[in-house]
Amino acid sequence: MNVNNHRRKSILCPNCNKLISADEKACPYCGTVRPGSWWKGLGWTRVWAAPDRVIGLIIAVNVGMYVISLLLDLSRLRLSANPLSLLSPSDRSLLLLGATGTYPIDQFHHWWTLVSASYLHGGLLHILFNMMALRQIGAIVLAEYGAYRTFIVYTLTGIAGFLVSYVAGVSFTIGASASISGLIGAALYYGKARGGVYGTYLYKQVLGWVIAIFLFGFLVPGINNWAHGGGLVSGICLGFLLAYQERRGENLVHKGLAAVCALLTAGVLGWAVASSLWYRLLG
Repeated sequence: MNVNNHRRKSILCPNCNKLISADEKACPYCGTVRPGSWWKGLGWTRVWAAPDRVIGLIIAVNVGMYVISLLLDLSRLRLSANPLSLLSPSDRSLLLLGATGTYPIDQFHHWWTLVSASYLHGGLLHILFNMMALRQIGAIVLAEYGAYRTFIVYTLTGIAGFLVSYVAGVSFTIGASASISGLIGAALYYGKARGGVYGTYLYKQVLGWVIAIFLFGFLVPGINNWAHGGGLVSGICLGFLLAYQERRGENLVHKGLAAVCALLTAGVLGWAVASSLWYRLLG
């Protein structure tokens, strides 16, 4: 009986997944306060338990929004032989789901598109390359900044990048590359600030990515270099303001700001999908 009671009172810490007593006031392994609280076991809190889940969730939402953009207007789906245009959603679908730029903002006052545009893509190769880059750079930022700060950087640098491109007069734009550039900026700041053999190596590696991104942007037409630049600079600034793990561990401020970013993103994307479906039903 005592063994069974002990088993019933044993739980996995929602943060580090170590076996602990449900009565612990704080996890003896990671320090999570009241790990046995019912709300600590919800799926939302488990997203942050393993940092890789955050990047996985961002990728999943990007893929989900891409699929929705294709299904929303199948009659205008572009099946071009050009690989750059393969499986491209229509501009109408992208506009409904939250493409940003001077046209959506000035004509319809859709400022919320500064958030949603980071989760929309214009074709199969577009989302494939962006998600591959996100997976690679995201792993570095997660390791040095943690899950909460990584999500903050992804969200806020996407907004900053698209705001810069709006001010620059870009009429219609989408893609996760502004946020990815923000993550690159945070990694660039980390490498430079940390220094040493590892920091210098990382700084040079990330600097090579920066050069490649802007060379690609100037050589290939239609690339939003303004969003890339805005994302990069804001990522460097956030890297400094939020600090990295070796200087300061993640705290309640980071967790609270990440929660605000998550609620903002969920609200905007939920509104975008619901309003798009409603519009299509009426149409």
